Amino acid sequence: MIETPYLLFLGDAPDPLAAKVAQGIKDWRPENCVGQFRLEGCKADLKLPDMTLAEAKAAGAKTLVIGVANRGGVISKAWKKVLIEALEEGFDLASGLHNLLRDEEDLAAVARATGRTLHDVRIPEVQYPIANGEKRTGKRVLAVGTDCSVGKMYTALALDSALREAGKKSSFRATGQTGILITGDGVPLDAVIADFMAGSVEWLTPDNDPDHWDVIEGQGSLFHVSYSGVTMALVHGGQPDALILCHEPTRTHMRGLPGYQLPSLEAVRDVALELAKVANPDCKVVGISINTQHMGEDEAAAYCKEIEDRMGLPTVDPFRHGAARLAEALDGV
Repeated sequence: MIETPYLLFLGDAPDPLAAKVAQGIKDWRPENCVGQFRLEGCKADLKLPDMTLAEAKAAGAKTLVIGVANRGGVISKAWKKVLIEALEEGFDLASGLHNLLRDEEDLAAVARATGRTLHDVRIPEVQYPIANGEKRTGKRVLAVGTDCSVGKMYTALALDSALREAGKKSSFRATGQTGILITGDGVPLDAVIADFMAGSVEWLTPDNDPDHWDVIEGQGSLFHVSYSGVTMALVHGGQPDALILCHEPTRTHMRGLPGYQLPSLEAVRDVALELAKVANPDCKVVGISINTQHMGEDEAAAYCKEIEDRMGLPTVDPFRHGAARLAEALDGV
């Protein structure tokens, strides 16, 4: 188990979205966050106390969590000095990057010498099966997005919370590094061998009570040429009964792909539903989640109303407004 509380390492994040791992932990498990550690030039700020390693240790932090999700998931050379000092200071390290802590010999050597633990949460720990497409009992809902990093995890966490508050049976099913660090369990889907990705989602969402909802964390986008494969595995392996569309309206292009524009919500609805019906012909699109973090209150409300009127589906920012209406939309599924 990863020991809490955490010191969240933001490194030299070029923008707030690059620190989405740390932001997710801070938003959903604030009691586990002592402070943040930022390098010079860092453009992210969680509004937590900026701390040195010694200050965080004195405040009770036990694990330095790499809270940056950079393109390709690599450990920057600029981070190494801090990571080594953290081990020497008595911290464990936790990371969800593709570049594993244990594969960095200098980090591994210091960890061995100091008796500290390196936690790589992006390593599959189960021998997952190949998907068989057999119908499972229970209900499943999946968030699908117009782009990467538009709020699919936040939508799923908020929906799970709303279902529980309404007295419904629900489980949040983490499929990425941040979700796993928040909940302590899940499948690191983008690190699973391609042939077994859909099978790992079947494994993650097994037979359950007929009235139980598995709220599956979405990944990537069917329209993102870099990461569409992981989304496809969720659509077929998750065999969802319901889809929730997720969108961030201030984007000017797909994240990391300046030459690609975001698809319309209508396009995502039509393509995702058609593909989902391959595994579950009864699948429905039930609601829309809008990430309005870059909008004022009135602008956000007006935009959600505009989309709801246009699409004919309940439309909310679940982090800002709550996910009760999305939970209610599942009643008829």
